[in-house]
Amino acid sequence: MEAIGAALGLGPDDLVAVGLSLRVAAVATLASLPLAVLTALALARGRFPGKTLLDGLVHLPLVLPPVVTGYLLLVAFGRRGLLGPALESCCGLTFSFRWTGAALAAAVMGFPLMVRAIRLSIEAVDRRLEDAAETLGASRIGAFFAVTLPLSLPGVLAGATLGFAKALGEFGATITFVSSIPGETRTLPAAIYALTQTPGGDAAAGRLVLVAVALSLAALIASELLARRLSSRIAA
Repeated sequence: MEAIGAALGLGPDDLVAVGLSLRVAAVATLASLPLAVLTALALARGRFPGKTLLDGLVHLPLVLPPVVTGYLLLVAFGRRGLLGPALESCCGLTFSFRWTGAALAAAVMGFPLMVRAIRLSIEAVDRRLEDAAETLGASRIGAFFAVTLPLSLPGVLAGATLGFAKALGEFGATITFVSSIPGETRTLPAAIYALTQTPGGDAAAGRLVLVAVALSLAALIASELLARRLSSRIAA
């Protein structure tokens, strides 16, 4: 990592920001993916009162200003928030001014993109295949894991990639919720912003921008290749 950073002209603080962004994005994606699958399944297959409201709440972070989302997270999960003290006392989870808070903000902002991609993939699965599995004795949950989930894996992968890419680029909600603390919550976007506000920092900011573009592009290309491979296996 240090050798790559030296080749790109990145300093120790820059490498810390890059590593922290990758950590935050990975944790945010892995932690929110199971809930995204369940939510997408409920929206794609479920019939229940309040479905439209749930759909609206899921997609709310896409239309709210990120600063508003960050403020709501602060109100809910801050040290003096509605849930923050209880989570800290019972589970030892602290979000305020910690990298875990950055991961929470990134997960919330990326969640709608994950749900939408997974929902479209589930809706594309022929319901007759699920009905056939249930006719053969599978439960509804068993039919989901045996039929629906394997057939919708490309969409799940696409959703996870979109969530990861969004988490890498998340800035507004994160800086509002957990500020920009070097080594703790200063992710790649926050580091770029700090450098643009520093005299003579434009060159270093430009190098970090190239790193951000390269990471996001690599994630999208890897997702496309894996999705094609999964689709070909499913078709075979």
